[in-house]
Amino acid sequence: MPAKRSRTTATTAGAAPPTERRGLIGYARCSTDTQDLTAQRDALAGFGVAANRIYVDHGLTGTNRARPGLREALAAGRTGDTLVVTKLDRLARSLPDARDIVAELTEAGVKLNIGGSVHDPTDPIGRLLFNVLAMIAEFEADLARLRTREGMKVARAKGRLRGKQPKLKPSQEAHLITLWRAGEHTSAELAELFGVARSTVYRAIKRAQPPATAPAA
Repeated sequence: MPAKRSRTTATTAGAAPPTERRGLIGYARCSTDTQDLTAQRDALAGFGVAANRIYVDHGLTGTNRARPGLREALAAGRTGDTLVVTKLDRLARSLPDARDIVAELTEAGVKLNIGGSVHDPTDPIGRLLFNVLAMIAEFEADLARLRTREGMKVARAKGRLRGKQPKLKPSQEAHLITLWRAGEHTSAELAELFGVARSTVYRAIKRAQPPATAPAA
């Protein structure tokens, strides 16, 4: 009888927690350094993803394909696994990018769970639904950029955006760099938003970049 209890204890200790399921890989992303990933992590945990199986990208936009966290998440997938994201726009913000990702998932035999809805990229219907969702995500991104431009026009009409100024205040330059790093606006849009020449934007970005390390003698 003691030996039987010992075997039962060993099996329980080696099992995954009841709320976690094997074969799940989580991915979370936020666009700026000031945003918090806690809500996404909690949601992924609610879908059964273990904490050590959640890969993240902090301060990177969905249009930026060079995302190390996403690379690691895709590389971790094995046949039969499922990649879990809270929303599609956390994974991709353009249709071409979404198609590239789903092609990798298909090749690896990995399914995709978007907010609790599982899409099998190897299934024609699943692929169709995923493409529709990707088109919606790209459309929403285009609308966000359009609203930004319209907001600039309204602000300029109300006198909140004055003519081009020779330079930016430190606080304005810091805000500009934050928007630039988020990757949601072009340099031309930033110049219009802050009422400066595009060259001023370029100089601010250059100042924000870390100096190149001098080669050792």
